[in-house]
Amino acid sequence: MNHSSALLDVRRMREADRLSEAAGISVAELMENAGAAVAREVRLRWPPREVLVLCGPGNNGGDGFVAARHLAQVGYRVRVALCGSRDRLRGAALAQAQRWQGPIEPCGPATVGTAELIVDAVVGAGLNRPLDGLAAQTLARAAAAKIPIVAIDLPSGVRGDSGENAGAVAAALTVTFLRKKPAHVLLPGRDVCGEIVVADIGTPRHVLGQLAPNAFENTPSLWFDALPRPQPSGHKFNRGHALIVGGYPVTGAARLAARAAARMGAGLTTIAVPQIALGIYAASLTSIMVAPLAAAADLAALLADPRMTGLLIGPGAGASAETRDRALAMLATGRPTLLDADAITAFREDPALLERSIRGPCVMTPHEGEFRRLFDVEGDKLARARAAAARSGAVIVLKGSDTVVAAPDGRAIVNGNAPATLATAGAGDVLGGFVLGLLAQGMDAFLAAAAAVWMHGAAAALFGPGLVAEDLPERLPQVLRQLTAPGA
Repeated sequence: MNHSSALLDVRRMREADRLSEAAGISVAELMENAGAAVAREVRLRWPPREVLVLCGPGNNGGDGFVAARHLAQVGYRVRVALCGSRDRLRGAALAQAQRWQGPIEPCGPATVGTAELIVDAVVGAGLNRPLDGLAAQTLARAAAAKIPIVAIDLPSGVRGDSGENAGAVAAALTVTFLRKKPAHVLLPGRDVCGEIVVADIGTPRHVLGQLAPNAFENTPSLWFDALPRPQPSGHKFNRGHALIVGGYPVTGAARLAARAAARMGAGLTTIAVPQIALGIYAASLTSIMVAPLAAAADLAALLADPRMTGLLIGPGAGASAETRDRALAMLATGRPTLLDADAITAFREDPALLERSIRGPCVMTPHEGEFRRLFDVEGDKLARARAAAARSGAVIVLKGSDTVVAAPDGRAIVNGNAPATLATAGAGDVLGGFVLGLLAQGMDAFLAAAAAVWMHGAAAALFGPGLVAEDLPERLPQVLRQLTAPGA
């Protein structure tokens, strides 16, 4: 996958430093470049003023000493406070502390004094315990005084791999290096990073490939080339036929999904509905076809048609034994199948049955509540989604403001473009339809899920305030035009 949006966990970042050193770039050189990059970003945003640099005893603190030196050289009034014992300074961090020409104060709330800007270089992504003591108290004092904070790598107190906030306060700016960490895109860590800048500190180009990243921030560069595109000689039948099982008395959810699948480019879209609801669906749909499920064999007859290339069940279906059995019949075809909402909950009594029944490409799109009904895995959001995907054999789309898309092979994509307006009834049904539309056209399940999630967020952002779920499919053509415009 495209490494430009790779997310590097703590282990891979340490390996990047080791590989850089093996290639002739020392830790001291990387530290010098990192601190200089922080100073440069400060200069771009704040004119000379009183700056307090809070340094820990590790490499993050070493970056801070470098930043302090560079800022002082260009006219900033810089003070440095050490959060920890001088005896713990080692290696490159100790060398940079020795290059600092000014005094080094002890860390503490009173140290904030008249500072107008704080540089947080206490501890970076490798935090392995909650931030506490004088460092936490000092940062809290600065936050209470509304002094802007610039975090090096991550705000101190955020765990790099999980995004857990273990004592951090919000930064105005976070400067990180080489690539973002998972915590820059996962909540709650993302919310305290402020503006995020990724700086090049001279890591050799070949290092990133050697790290074999398997987590990425969702951007079109990951899936754009795989998007289905209409061909001049094509027709509706080779653009895929999406089949949705609709529910009753809840009928709106499946209709939203159907509209979304059609907008995403499925050549044909059919909703199979209970006989009692046929009139409701037929009266409200035009280009979407409606097929009655009057007898148990009717769904089997639809599934026997090889032209049905993408299947969806769940929106408005009811979390019943009937929904479970219909989902099993759809999975048994081996064709791309999406399980959402009630079709996920329908397996809550026997999750293993679902896992045994997945034979082909499968996507599940649970929110946190539905996820917990099916999977008993623990850990952060990224770890839980990966574990569920590995166990089930399905692509898991664990929804939220930081939706995670995880593949059974361990790859994962974290989405960050979802505006708060997406918290509205029916938005998840539209997302399911977007995924279905791509699956029906033959797109890889993992990439289809990632693309749909991103376009879902982009459509919401285009509409702006006042969004309701019906608006999302109508904004999708504009998103697709922007994606495919020359120079996009």
